[in-house]
Amino acid sequence: MTTEYIFTASDGEELAVTAYGETPGEETRCIIYAHGFKGFKDWGFVPHIGEYLSGKGFLVLTFNFSHNGIGDNLTEFTKLKKFAQNTFSREVRELCELIDAVSGGVFGPVKNPPIGLLGHSRGGGVALLTTACRRNVAATTVWSSVKTFDRYSDDQKRQWREDGYLEVLNARTGQVMHLNVSLLDDFEMHQDELLNVEQAVRSKYGPLLVVHGENDEGVPVDEGKQIHRWSGLPEEYLMLVPETGHTFDAAHPFNSSNPKLEEVLKKTAWFFKKHL
Repeated sequence: MTTEYIFTASDGEELAVTAYGETPGEETRCIIYAHGFKGFKDWGFVPHIGEYLSGKGFLVLTFNFSHNGIGDNLTEFTKLKKFAQNTFSREVRELCELIDAVSGGVFGPVKNPPIGLLGHSRGGGVALLTTACRRNVAATTVWSSVKTFDRYSDDQKRQWREDGYLEVLNARTGQVMHLNVSLLDDFEMHQDELLNVEQAVRSKYGPLLVVHGENDEGVPVDEGKQIHRWSGLPEEYLMLVPETGHTFDAAHPFNSSNPKLEEVLKKTAWFFKKHL
């Protein structure tokens, strides 16, 4: 069962939300999924995540950050101006506001249910930052997560400032997308506090599961290992998946699952059942 919502953030921006699972009841446990850079709630394996985890008894919310570039067409980037204007701080704020909405009963009659975060790639970094500033997040899982948002060379940053934007190729669609210099400004202004992933992990309030493909071509596996070291948690909270990459052999469009993705989902469900 799925239900579609439009959640309005504090600045009036709208986030499309899909809820997977039955109508929330007294025993509801909620998982919120945060997509990554050039990701969206209907990309590839995301609906499968919602179906799988809701089948394990969780209410699962997937959503589009307001400036991820997706509009009324839920599988194509048509809002490129908004994509260019996005910032890391905005994504953290929007996830915090969505958590508060869940706790306030916006997505069902139950208030203050146990909440878990599941973030992929850049969404993993956003989930880690959000966990550190929201005590009502009981547990967090990150898949293929970045350990920092500082992912550009000095030469790229210099050219970025000269041009006022950075060009990003979407290999799947062939689109050349822009990132305004405001994204770089946002990181440099907040890198020591709000956007400091290491600090967030070391100060987290709940348990953390780190999952990473050993052959990840987008975010090297060493980043996942570093996040786990920062957490100080036992080895059972680090899952390294051999012979697979950034999306665990899944693609968009999503035709079917595969053994590696199913093992990741199985471990993720175990973690949230244990800690939510």
